[in-house]
Amino acid sequence: MNLLFITVFFLFSLLILRLGIVQIVQGNHYEAEVARTENVKSHNGTPPRGKVYDRYRNVIVDNVPLNAITYTRTQTTKPEDMLKVARQLAELIEMKPDKITDRDRKDFWLLSHPEKAENLVSEDELKKLEDDEDLTKDDVNKKVYEMQLERITEVNIKSFNKKEEEVLAIFREFNTGYALTPQIIKNKDVSMEEMARVSERLSELPGVNVTTDWERKYVNDSTLRTILGRVSTSQQGLPSELVNEFKAQGYALNDRVGTSYFESQYENVLKGQKEEIEYITKNGSVLDTQLVSEGHSGKDVVLTIDLQLQKEIEKIVEEELSKQASQYWESPFLDRAFVVMMDPHTGEILSMVGKKYGKNADGKTEMQDYALGTFTSEYGVGSAVKGATVLTGYMTGALNVGDVLYDEPIRIKDTPVKKSWFNGSRYLSDIQALEISSNVYMFKTAIKIADGTYRPNQPLDINTDAFDTMRNYYSQFGLGVKTGIDLPGEVEGLKGNERKPGMLMDFAIGQYDLYTPMQLVQYASTIANGGYRMKPHIMKEIREPSQERDKVGPLLYENESQVLNRIDATEREIQQVQRGFYQVAHGSNGTANNFRSAPYDAAAKSGTAEAFYYSPEEKRQYETFNTTLIGYAPYNNPEVAFSVVLPYSHQNKDPYVNKTIAKRAMDKYFELKKQYEKDGYFDSSTEEEVRNAGQLEETEEQGTEEE
Repeated sequence: MNLLFITVFFLFSLLILRLGIVQIVQGNHYEAEVARTENVKSHNGTPPRGKVYDRYRNVIVDNVPLNAITYTRTQTTKPEDMLKVARQLAELIEMKPDKITDRDRKDFWLLSHPEKAENLVSEDELKKLEDDEDLTKDDVNKKVYEMQLERITEVNIKSFNKKEEEVLAIFREFNTGYALTPQIIKNKDVSMEEMARVSERLSELPGVNVTTDWERKYVNDSTLRTILGRVSTSQQGLPSELVNEFKAQGYALNDRVGTSYFESQYENVLKGQKEEIEYITKNGSVLDTQLVSEGHSGKDVVLTIDLQLQKEIEKIVEEELSKQASQYWESPFLDRAFVVMMDPHTGEILSMVGKKYGKNADGKTEMQDYALGTFTSEYGVGSAVKGATVLTGYMTGALNVGDVLYDEPIRIKDTPVKKSWFNGSRYLSDIQALEISSNVYMFKTAIKIADGTYRPNQPLDINTDAFDTMRNYYSQFGLGVKTGIDLPGEVEGLKGNERKPGMLMDFAIGQYDLYTPMQLVQYASTIANGGYRMKPHIMKEIREPSQERDKVGPLLYENESQVLNRIDATEREIQQVQRGFYQVAHGSNGTANNFRSAPYDAAAKSGTAEAFYYSPEEKRQYETFNTTLIGYAPYNNPEVAFSVVLPYSHQNKDPYVNKTIAKRAMDKYFELKKQYEKDGYFDSSTEEEVRNAGQLEETEEQGTEEE
């Protein structure tokens, strides 16, 4: 008995000692462990993107509110629990199963038929996997699941009825988001009856909620459609090629983002800010939630584009393009046309129009928006570049202002004769050469730049560095280099590779290197404003979202004009080329003198280039012509510069569609200007009232960082 009492006493002593260690020595640690929770932050909601306005505050891009049903799973939610909720929700809403894949069907079949799924792998196969010491338990489960997926038959995955497919479609959406992050299940065609039914049963549907979502609306669906770009849907989420980049910025996989052009370029401005919620969890269960920061919609952006002008010029281009394209014997390959208009002093793009015949989803040919082609496609532009050639002659010392050269057929030994488009030989000054578009004047200028000496019927030796020299000077005008337009995907044109004397002469008349319509308008603006190459841009302002309908919010950031460079020519030299352009539009022999009667006093330069059209159907090339026209007005105080490009415009007889489009476009610009002045669009007092509401000193710095 004594031994028993001693043993019991010893055991109780050990127990008391252990309790003392637990409660006194390690008490704080275990109390903290019991009370330990995790704080998980999540960004919730779907704040709308910022609106997009034209320069006169007309809405171009807006958001349409939508009813939406969402689902949020916790960290401990099991697939079986999600399936149960999906079955309940399927009784309350209609869900189209149009996005279901075969893999979705297989996963769903395994989950909804657990016993049959288990029988797909034999006991011997399972035991063999479990006996493999190199495999962990997770590895075994993974391999078993892969074997089950492989053994599901076509009959199995096609066995679902309509209601089961609706459940599957809902369950599929449940699995696309992160834990504690709301996932949109349905936001298209959600009826008020569906919203009411779900709202009444929310207590029985853990994780399900009803809310308001939005859809991007492009007010004039065809206008500027290609350059405005697109926004992904919640189902598409982040572009696969940019997932890591966006996730590093805090985006969720199912977030909607701008995927192309303007929507992508200004994603950081247009995107809304989600509300930030902190979830307090324990063992995966949510104990409490706290609002960290409220969400808000994205910033609004005002474009430099004049929406009314854009629509009117699109109409002009469509009319003239369709009219000429119908004349198949004259223009069998004409399928596109471009017009760009820009403020030569600020670089603001007033209109950028591109139209092209293309096939729609049904395979039918239709007129499509191709505004992005103004800076992503390049063409031979012909004599429009001759102003740059003359100024390059001045800047290199090969020409002096007023130099007279003899226009004659150029005969180089063993090469075809090169001459001007008109018949007869004559002496021409630089202004006359521009007026009547002399090729030979430009040929001889290029030969001088290349340190060559022309002798009829003799070989011509030149310094081939002249190609680099001329391209360097051309780049001062924006030809052959990126203009800097604030849109992604701009090309710099295409340079010829050969360096023969004849190629240099072709280069001097715009029939060697290829340029974009945007480069042409930048070049025209550089001559118009006295030699300053302005950076073109379409973003004018960034503003806070307005709380009042039909009003823009306070100004955050104003995009200032940027001079990229000034050409090396003197003021006198630039004025000489300006006079030549004036004669093109007003002279009796001017190649664009259809502007002669215009009240706005234009200057211009036309161009025609030999080109090749490739027929994908016939897999062969056809010789054809491109026609172009650049210019500006008014001559003494330019406020608008333009470029018109018609690739593959004709075969033999030039129908001068480039001149018709240019004249109609400029007429429309000045017609609208008068109307705007009458309507008070240029009243600066209203603008100042809006500006002052924004507390500029604080917000301009913020706007710069956002850009």
